[in-house]
Amino acid sequence: MMSSAIFIRSDMLAAPGLAHGFFTRQGGVSTGVYESLNGGVGSQDDPACVAENRARMAQAIGVAPSHLLVPYQIHSADVLQVREPWAPDTRPRCDGLVTDVPGLALGVTGADCGMILFADPKARVVGACHAGWKGAFTGVLEATLSAMEALGARRDQITAVLGPTIGAASYEVGPEFVARFRDVDAAYMRFFAPSPREAHAMFDLPGFIGMRLQKAGVAAFEDLRLDTYADPARFFSYRRTTHLREPDYGRLVSAIALA
Repeated sequence: MMSSAIFIRSDMLAAPGLAHGFFTRQGGVSTGVYESLNGGVGSQDDPACVAENRARMAQAIGVAPSHLLVPYQIHSADVLQVREPWAPDTRPRCDGLVTDVPGLALGVTGADCGMILFADPKARVVGACHAGWKGAFTGVLEATLSAMEALGARRDQITAVLGPTIGAASYEVGPEFVARFRDVDAAYMRFFAPSPREAHAMFDLPGFIGMRLQKAGVAAFEDLRLDTYADPARFFSYRRTTHLREPDYGRLVSAIALA
């Protein structure tokens, strides 16, 4: 049976020998608040539904379900080099994965945080990382690039693509958040815009991620400009769930593999 998982692709990752997908919430078997392609094992969804959803994602990018690898994400700058599949109950705790092994799909989950897929098609090295504000702020993007370089990739050959992420118009933050960035680098203030609420601001997480990657020297960067908060039909959003006082939320998956 063909996979019904609905996903978005980037033309910038369409090189021969690469398979990837930024999966939406559409095309799965979950119901209720998780409808329907929930990839989050950390949610309260039926584990059998999540397993079926992930199997559909794996099929869509041409790997076995056991070879779609998603870590236990901890909002860190930790990145792991992957050589073989792991058992579901031994997921590593990190926020970035890299490999040069064909047939392993590197995946990350998100529901507002940035999900970035990386590829150096010439060196045949790929990577994926999960970057919320904390991960982007503390260096997970740069750590993923360094881990790819350890496998033979070159920054001036690496393409990085940002998938569904909460947009600047949807991400309101408080004064302590703004101060944290300002105290490190006053230039970061360009990623904040006035909010209707006094003493608050709107934070451009996609713009911040793009700046960090371009400053790190990637060959090309693309933001797919998909706002998770503003598009409930296609994307899960932790912040939207919080505002609607829903009991839980699903997770999106983005994944990349060497064919």
